[in-house]
Amino acid sequence: MLRPGRSGAVRRHWAIAGAIAISLLLAHPSSADAAQKKPAAKPATYPALPSEIPEKFEPVTSSFDYVRREVMIPMRDGVRLHTVILVPKGAKNAPILLTRTPYGADGLTTHEESSHLGPTLEGYDNATDVIVEGGYIRVVQDIRGKHGSEGDYVMNRPLHGPLNPTPVDHATDTYDTIDWLVKNVPESNGKVGILGISYDGFLPLMALVNPHPALKVSVPMNPMVDGWMGDDWFHNGAFRQEGNLPYIYSQEATRKSDKKWFISHFDDYDTFLEAGSAGELARQRGLDQTGFWRKIVEHPSYDAFWREQAVDKVLAAQPLTVPTLLVAGLWDQEDIYGAIAVYKAIKPKDAHNDMVYLALGPWYHGQEIHEGSSLGALKFGSDTALWFRQNVLRPFLDHYLKDGSPAMDVAPVTAFETGTNRWERLPSWPAGCPSGCTIKPTPLYLEAGAKAGFAAPLSTDAPYDEYVSDPAKPVPYINRPVYADQRAWRTWLVSDQREASGRTDVATFVSDVLTTPVKISGQPIANLVASTSGSDSDWVVKLIDVYPPEVAAQPEMGGYQLMIAADIFRGRYRESLETAKAIPSNEPLPYRFALPTANHVFLPGHRIMVQVQSSWFPLYDRNPQTFVPSIFFAPPDAYRKAVQRIYHAPGEASFVELPVAQ
Repeated sequence: MLRPGRSGAVRRHWAIAGAIAISLLLAHPSSADAAQKKPAAKPATYPALPSEIPEKFEPVTSSFDYVRREVMIPMRDGVRLHTVILVPKGAKNAPILLTRTPYGADGLTTHEESSHLGPTLEGYDNATDVIVEGGYIRVVQDIRGKHGSEGDYVMNRPLHGPLNPTPVDHATDTYDTIDWLVKNVPESNGKVGILGISYDGFLPLMALVNPHPALKVSVPMNPMVDGWMGDDWFHNGAFRQEGNLPYIYSQEATRKSDKKWFISHFDDYDTFLEAGSAGELARQRGLDQTGFWRKIVEHPSYDAFWREQAVDKVLAAQPLTVPTLLVAGLWDQEDIYGAIAVYKAIKPKDAHNDMVYLALGPWYHGQEIHEGSSLGALKFGSDTALWFRQNVLRPFLDHYLKDGSPAMDVAPVTAFETGTNRWERLPSWPAGCPSGCTIKPTPLYLEAGAKAGFAAPLSTDAPYDEYVSDPAKPVPYINRPVYADQRAWRTWLVSDQREASGRTDVATFVSDVLTTPVKISGQPIANLVASTSGSDSDWVVKLIDVYPPEVAAQPEMGGYQLMIAADIFRGRYRESLETAKAIPSNEPLPYRFALPTANHVFLPGHRIMVQVQSSWFPLYDRNPQTFVPSIFFAPPDAYRKAVQRIYHAPGEASFVELPVAQ
């Protein structure tokens, strides 16, 4: 696309040239007539110059420290998948590390044109201390229907069954790929591990279904697991529009993902507000041409479409035969739900506590393979990602994949404790502390006078706090302008919440200054008793660590309001996740839902805060606060103000249940 200034100059140039040409013709009409009557001359012939481009160019790579092979691996249905194999020069009896991806194997394996393996790799392989130094054969494959692979693409293709009547899925494709690799890569020792992040982390989970005997280990990092409950597409029924509409557009418009979402405002807040509903903006962009968007619109509730492809539920019904290391980020802005959900589902199958491992770090989505000494304003005092790769990931992979590897010293759970900034080795999750302290569910009550505390409310207190939620002025999830900046997107879960706490449409409750530390390990549970004057509502609950007014070691953290765990719940699903139902107006009703996992210490001198609001925009689509059959297509007149009340009276107490370690 030409820049406006440049295109205008080009148009002016040709307009002037055309005017000059016309004026010359008008000034010499006889010359023009003569040119038309003169017989056309035969074109002159000249000898052709040979092309300087060879029919086939063969790069000279004898100095490279690796060998690159590109193959099309056949699947059982005849479809061939484009696969890049990178073999360290001189490798012998080396294990294979496989990643399957919809994001382009070529791009992930040609990051830089280099004669050295390390600089060519991107993504997981930024961790050269594991991949390159470990001597692994690296294999990256385009999944079916994307980039260089044949076949049809289906977003998170379900396993063979009611949602997929074909005989092929990601489990069979992984099996067939591994079978081909161990038979056709002579440098390998016949052992294969699979790892990946996000969508690529969903695929190592699929590999656990009827796994190939050569698959010795699976490392799902920040995996997509349940798109309705708490990963990419929805959170408890609220649609995550800002990230998903552009993502679906790019992923499904073309095989090569070369169509890009376009913007109309610098501030995404304005873009989504102007469009009205998510469905209307999708229509304006032509997104309804894609199959997955149509499926999302058809399935706004937690029906069989979502339940039957929820990976934690799938794996709970499978035998556990492959050692698995689940990797999760405490501030994962995309897939914060999945790894913990799978851990809960498959850990009961781990009879000897030696098959299911969990690493829980203070990271954004995928930060474990990048630099990890800080996240936004938070500083951890060490490179937590490097420590994880050197002390957990590499010994784990080496133990299961390398012949004659040393004994592995990796704990069943390796969890970073935020607040104190230290790693813990734990027997299980949640375990609270290495010494085996217990987890006690402890209510943190929302009290009258904007207070929070561990004492139950009194009958003499005011029965509720209220605020007015206006869909025309929704609460931004990050300070405006909201725009597609990677740094802001990666760090928004640790952004300072002071701006929100000062809004009149956010109810804020804060404890007294702590005199002793309060450690939580596990998932806080929001328990609201709330009413709305409308007939539908969203409820956002945020658990926050409020720093002291001054922090000598880091002055900018004075008074900082750090989200520890936060999530949203769409009120229409209060009684049933599958069947939406209008909310009775002005009636106090209970809402209970889990917040993401935390492993945090609220230190002495800090305070604990809870914020409650009814919009988180434009990350989540606005609830019109009037019940409509589909919020995707809510008409403009359905968006109405509502009075929201948070109750804190005896018998109607609102609280956040904290998993306190004691």
